Amino acid sequence: MTRIAAIIGGGVIGGGWAARFLLMGWDVQVFDPDPEAKRKIDEVLANARRSLPGLYDVALPDEGQLSYHDNVPDAVRGACWIQESVPERLPLKHKVYQSLQEYCEGDAIIGSSTSGFKPSELQEGATRPTQIVVTHPFNPVYLLPLIELVPSDQNSPELIDKAKEILTGIGMYPLHVRAEIDAHIADRFLEAVWREALWLIKDGVATTEEIDNAIRYGFGLRWAQMGLFETYRIAGGEAGMRHFIEQFGPCLSWPWTKLMDVPDLTDDLIDQIASQSDDQSGHHTIRDLERIRDNNLVTILRGLKAQDYGAGTLLKAQDVNMNTLARSIDDIVELAELVTTVQRAVPLDWTDYNGHMNEARYLQAFGDATDQLMHNIGCDADYIASGGSYFTAETHIRHIDEVHAGTKIKVETQVLSGEGKKLHLFHRMMEGDRLIATGEHMLIHVSLETRKASLPDARVSIPLAKLAAAHADLPLPEGAGAAVGVR
Repeated sequence: MTRIAAIIGGGVIGGGWAARFLLMGWDVQVFDPDPEAKRKIDEVLANARRSLPGLYDVALPDEGQLSYHDNVPDAVRGACWIQESVPERLPLKHKVYQSLQEYCEGDAIIGSSTSGFKPSELQEGATRPTQIVVTHPFNPVYLLPLIELVPSDQNSPELIDKAKEILTGIGMYPLHVRAEIDAHIADRFLEAVWREALWLIKDGVATTEEIDNAIRYGFGLRWAQMGLFETYRIAGGEAGMRHFIEQFGPCLSWPWTKLMDVPDLTDDLIDQIASQSDDQSGHHTIRDLERIRDNNLVTILRGLKAQDYGAGTLLKAQDVNMNTLARSIDDIVELAELVTTVQRAVPLDWTDYNGHMNEARYLQAFGDATDQLMHNIGCDADYIASGGSYFTAETHIRHIDEVHAGTKIKVETQVLSGEGKKLHLFHRMMEGDRLIATGEHMLIHVSLETRKASLPDARVSIPLAKLAAAHADLPLPEGAGAAVGVR
């Protein structure tokens, strides 16, 4: 059954929440009196549709239904999650909660995107304070996984667990902040860096671009995948964190920063910052900058995913959660059908200088298809750990048509033969009914101990024989056995 999320406030953050829920299969109902709300959300959603699917190596759920509503009662009807993203004015938020709780379900979660207010402040005067909690995201919400989940003493453990389950289910990481504190956790770090940056500009030490370069070319990359303390632990070398603290701890008493002294944001300082930022980035539109940001984030996050580290571990776990291709071999044999072994969108980092998918990525997609077929016949991680696997001996790929970033592709696999040590596969890559490429692969079963050809044991040979027999009645695919050359 499709679940419903209500989005109250359709600005940058509200639009990002709408995109995240919608692309993860939820129906989304939006209320925002701004006459430009639909246009703004549609633009954010276009960016999300372009970038989010590329984070995952399996297909996203079918997109939910998006609707816009002129009033709160219609917007919250049936919603089990309500995300409030109105401006940071406490009286306004209180007024919104009164209206929401008049019409919403009593067991719905009302999450606030507030970056500064504590949940107990939000709950003041509420009809049901127990259902209001802070769920503070980071922009763009549809790509960045962190959500600061901040409850008060009024929120039950059951509500907190339910919120964690929902947020995890849409691919996010709920960081449970166990104590109420102004600006939560992450924004306190950001505020400290922001204050120091203002002083560096005011004192003429650095420009906006130089400060940004110091972050994005240096520690920002380390923080993105490892955080603060793990990074510093490595800095301590073999002696570890204790050595690092003993070596660098005295620096904390040195007058390096001005974090306890905030410069006045005078008109001159604001003009200086704005002018420098214009010089740095004014040649890009905001949409250009968003796309540059999204391209970079997809590349970084997919790189982390390849290493199964940091935020990449979350992506791999979400792949497992969304994977619908690990079917029983008996189900496949009974239907005597081609096996769907890949179903995904082409990510941004798979394209090349011609603007279409790089030829190496065709092989990667077919390699992923082979891996999925191996898993289906029992050659899974446990089997490989026991000492047996398949090595690819020969591959022939035909590039039939172009495919671009964001295109939803499917690979269907046919077993041409599976006797003895050999596994002969034929893959078809499709976009809908359009044939994009074919891949023909000969694999040999090997002993990982001797690294020589060997017969698979019954865990693989029996399911493979069943599948090969089921596919024996299928017509030989066009292009099978073809060689490179003039025809």
